[in-house]
Amino acid sequence: MTELTERVSPYPIPELKAYLKLFRKHFYRCESLHTLERFVTGQMSDIERKSGAGIAEGVAGLSEGAVYRLMVETEWDEEALNQQRVETMLAGWVAGDGVLVVDEGSYPRQGDKCVGVGRQYCGELGKVANCQVFVTGHYVDPYYAWPTSGRLYLLEEWANDAARREEARIPEDVVFQTKPEIALDVIDQARKMGVPFEGVVADGGYGNNPNFLAGLEERGLWCGVAVACDFGVCLADEIAAGDAPLHRADAVVARQPTSAWQTITWRKGSEGLLTKQFVAIRAHRATAEWTGPEGWLVGEHPLPKEEAEAEDQKEKPQYYWSDLPVDTPLARLAEVLHRRPSIERGYQDGKGEGGQKHYPARRWSSFHRHLVIEMLTLSWLIRQQPQPKEVVIQTAPQPVEDPRQPVFPLRPRTIPQRARSSA
Repeated sequence: MTELTERVSPYPIPELKAYLKLFRKHFYRCESLHTLERFVTGQMSDIERKSGAGIAEGVAGLSEGAVYRLMVETEWDEEALNQQRVETMLAGWVAGDGVLVVDEGSYPRQGDKCVGVGRQYCGELGKVANCQVFVTGHYVDPYYAWPTSGRLYLLEEWANDAARREEARIPEDVVFQTKPEIALDVIDQARKMGVPFEGVVADGGYGNNPNFLAGLEERGLWCGVAVACDFGVCLADEIAAGDAPLHRADAVVARQPTSAWQTITWRKGSEGLLTKQFVAIRAHRATAEWTGPEGWLVGEHPLPKEEAEAEDQKEKPQYYWSDLPVDTPLARLAEVLHRRPSIERGYQDGKGEGGQKHYPARRWSSFHRHLVIEMLTLSWLIRQQPQPKEVVIQTAPQPVEDPRQPVFPLRPRTIPQRARSSA
């Protein structure tokens, strides 16, 4: 007896179909737009494995050959489509006080045929493994969070292998770049597309890179980045006194008196209040060879009564660096430094809704086409959220009587977990 497979409905979601029509100009044939609509619908479905073949099997009106043509054979400019997508988001999904969050994602892979695959740190698994790694940017403000662009990280062994480059159709102008260098390109691209931001938030992989921080300074952008415990600083008051030894971040923070720490609830999140203790010290980022610009060294640890539990869970103190102005309130620093979880949620939705982890792209263009389509899907889901009746941007923390009260009541918008088509 033949096993019957329940398939996603052949009838398109009207709002999705209307949205995708905005991008009709990028495709010569209307069949490509139809394939795109079917593929995006499959991305939002309950299909367990969202590879090209898996989506084609689970979505009515779609074949594996059509998916292959869309990802590999059909001529269309994924960068131009992404530019238009960003323009549509700028038209109504920007509230102000935005930052650009840069980060990386990774997908475990088998074998050596996927473009850029190799043994490297895989955030998905938390260890070194065979995977693809990519760098992305997300616009994040108090109301909205959406992706801007992304780029695959090409290992040096790939960049210098002519045979693998030819097989994966890697463009000649793509050369080896470190992830912080790619991040600076992503930042430049976002500015070129008109994304409004004056600061960049990133994790320690970028905060510990002096060339990345110098690149932000050259671009006139402030930073709010996580750093390692051994991040080097010279204290501002010691520099003023003419004696400025190099200190580790953890040593400086550990010397701060209990009275210097503030309990701050910087926002009410989807799972409750977000509360930690913070301290900030004026310092200059530095190494043994040079002393850089002045900024804020920020320390964070759990609330005192949570410390025992945190120790059991191996939650370590966190350290950050920011060059926001000297008069920036500590609560403002805490709020800005914690905008990065919005991009982590974006990766989770991309893996769940978009299925990028199940799509083992072998060509450079195929990887980036799938990434652009995933961002298109995420953007559409964000657009389905109700628009706020009133937008109020608050950069100064509001006075509170209890430190458990949020000083910034708004929180970044997140993508609904269930915005799917039914079979």
